[in-house]
Amino acid sequence: MNATPSQPHPAEWTETQELLPSVERDLPAGRHQFHKEQMMAQIHEDLRAAARPAAPVVTPQRRNPFLRRAILLPAGAFALAGAVVAGVALSGGNGDGDGGTADLATGPALTTQIGAADPKGAPQLLDRISLAAADTSGPAVHDGQYTYIASKVASTYPKTVDDKTTIVSQQLHDRRVWMSLDGKDGWLIEAGETSDEGRTLAGPNPIAGAYDALAKLPTDPDALLRHIYKESDANRDPEVPRDQAAFVAIGDLLNESYPPADLNAALYKAAAKIPGVVAVDDAVDAMGRHGIAVARQNDTDGQRTEWIFDKKTLELLGERTVQVKADKDGEFKAGTVTFTSALTQRAVVDGNKQLPGKAS
Repeated sequence: MNATPSQPHPAEWTETQELLPSVERDLPAGRHQFHKEQMMAQIHEDLRAAARPAAPVVTPQRRNPFLRRAILLPAGAFALAGAVVAGVALSGGNGDGDGGTADLATGPALTTQIGAADPKGAPQLLDRISLAAADTSGPAVHDGQYTYIASKVASTYPKTVDDKTTIVSQQLHDRRVWMSLDGKDGWLIEAGETSDEGRTLAGPNPIAGAYDALAKLPTDPDALLRHIYKESDANRDPEVPRDQAAFVAIGDLLNESYPPADLNAALYKAAAKIPGVVAVDDAVDAMGRHGIAVARQNDTDGQRTEWIFDKKTLELLGERTVQVKADKDGEFKAGTVTFTSALTQRAVVDGNKQLPGKAS
């Protein structure tokens, strides 16, 4: 995988509809139910309630996309690190008390064509992707540096105003994350969730996906997968199937951390061993880039998580979650994109909030 994804071209998919301003935004629909859902949802609501007066909006009890990151740390630190990230990323509307931020504009639900799944094609595709990743040198890092991940993201969720519920999607927006190698410091900037200046991710526990923690993980695919199952079993929502939780955990590491090259290749080999993983002939990232995908469907909610790769270079472009079959409540129809992302840059920088190519 290259450190910097290819430059985007104009969007070519139905997801890039014009998004209109909205009056008020509910808790966004999540693409994963990976952490302690009810507890985190309540934390989010408590924070939002403290920041605004009561409004006639019914908040759906769905996963918030800002709790989406898996944490492959010792079991005791797993939930704690997630809570640290959640605590600084969910207050919505006030970043460090310095001016706050307006809600993102929303528009019609993002939709897409559902790509054909090939259960027999995943092992071969993942083997090719692993080889490509192994051929790409990882970043040279030293103490005091930070990993930097930039992406474009959007979520789809039900919004209820005056007893009327509609399914809406956020405006595609930037997300930028800095993380110290030891995981003790970091910064997040995301439109609609932080102020323009962003907010700290520092806390008493290591941040999820820190480079030093990743460097200690086993690179043997079997040992790595056993580790992933052990950690996800200890922390997953009971409603999320075990194999799906493991697949999501790997995808989270691939998309918003910077694994060493040997671990990066091992993650793909480990994913090939998870039952139910398929290849998808066509998928589109948040910026309209078409590619092939490695995916797995959660039969509990009918959603399929797709990792999207360039068809020629096998470079990771991003990921999305697609409603393959309508959910049991009838809110999300087949073809709805509940979450979409596109990686735009990955780098190692010398300081927190420093941009690649610029001195601190």
